[in-house]
Amino acid sequence: MNAPDWLVARPIAHRGLHEPAAGIIENTPSAIDAAIAGGYAIEVDLQPTADGEAMVFHDDELERLTTAHGPVKARTARELAALDFRATADRMMSLPDLLLRVAGRVPLVIELKSLYDGDARVAERACDVLASYAGPAALMSFDPDLVAAVRRLAPRIPRGITMERRYDDPEWHGLSAATKFIWGNLLHFPRTQPDFVAHYVKELPAPAATLARRQLGRPLLTWTVRTEEDRAIARAQADQMIFEGFRP
Repeated sequence: MNAPDWLVARPIAHRGLHEPAAGIIENTPSAIDAAIAGGYAIEVDLQPTADGEAMVFHDDELERLTTAHGPVKARTARELAALDFRATADRMMSLPDLLLRVAGRVPLVIELKSLYDGDARVAERACDVLASYAGPAALMSFDPDLVAAVRRLAPRIPRGITMERRYDDPEWHGLSAATKFIWGNLLHFPRTQPDFVAHYVKELPAPAATLARRQLGRPLLTWTVRTEEDRAIARAQADQMIFEGFRP
């Protein structure tokens, strides 16, 4: 197991410490700076680009947060960095931009986004860039294929599986019942061998997460903690929370 103590030492700001009402938008430089100023660890998302870079952005499509439309992966890193956000003057960061900005001051928990199509380029790029980064950083993904790729490419980088228990949300409609069962019960564990688990707070306690934590010694993060009820679940069931909408 490769889960360092820093992984659970402090609350983790979900997509940075964002506050839309104050013009601080998720996964932007301002959200990163606010989290660092608050002394929080930072969770961010990485999307692959057309030219093999990894950009700090959550959605597969651009329109929710930017004035552009279409898939992130259809554009180059330079094109994405030039786009206007709808509610901030910030620009989209690449992974190297993010690492330069954080410079090891707080831990990073980086989620690799996936279209579940076998494309592992975002994992490859993340492993390559993090190889020369001296600060604390971990990689995680909902996609077991990407976690397995991190295990293969960079076994020393802490890796985690992001998961739910049932995958009932409409975003998971493309998954088969068998895949949901495998993922929700960590049956890919022999292949991925995650160092930690990040589980949906509304579905805790969950048998697989509890087993991983208590029997296998894997730290358990929980997301996304927004309410006092969520916080109570996190305190009782997990080792640390990924939070948003308040300051712990």
